[in-house]
Amino acid sequence: MTTVEIYTSPLCGFCHAAKRLLNEKGISFSEVDVLREPARKAEMIARANGGRTVPQIFIGGTHVGGCDDLYALERSGKLDSLLAA
Repeated sequence: MTTVEIYTSPLCGFCHAAKRLLNEKGISFSEVDVLREPARKAEMIARANGGRTVPQIFIGGTHVGGCDDLYALERSGKLDSLLAA
């Protein structure tokens, strides 16, 4: 299975929802808390092509986007194939 990275904040409901979906699917992921590690926020913005909000989700080398984008992939049936790539 491919690597999943998610930039989050503990105060973000969308971050919790995205992590809940990944956990329900049994997907392990690495998490970067941008409040705890503020220097990593610039890294997130650069990787997300200017995206400043959390969560920012990466599956393999692909920038998925945020929580709504992750759920849209799940609804369309494309998330599993992206995770398996």
